[in-house]
Amino acid sequence: MSDRSKIGDATRRQVLGDAHVDRAEADKTSLDHAFQELITEGAWGTVWASDAISKRDRSMLTLALLAALGNFEEIPMHIRATAQTGATPQDVIEAFQHVAIYAGVPRANHALKLAKATYKEMGVEL
Repeated sequence: MSDRSKIGDATRRQVLGDAHVDRAEADKTSLDHAFQELITEGAWGTVWASDAISKRDRSMLTLALLAALGNFEEIPMHIRATAQTGATPQDVIEAFQHVAIYAGVPRANHALKLAKATYKEMGVEL
């Protein structure tokens, strides 16, 4: 395991939690091994590991980008991660309002629907 991969694994665990990472690792096969290593080193070992901006701000940026690009399947995972990153439900609402103005109301609306459902599963009162 490379140093970047070790940093990425630690960061991923800090943001997403051990249970999520352990499940992902257990599900890894030869088909997605290289991809998992790519995101561990690139996303988690480089981008998320940077201290140039806070985890809270990075969380909000990530959620806004996911919604703006229509990558809705990743939103619940990153909503759950807000418990570790410090992004509040109000922060998420603000990020999705930006999405509504700059990327489209339907995408923001769907992202909010997913956020509400995920917060409910987490036991977060809105």
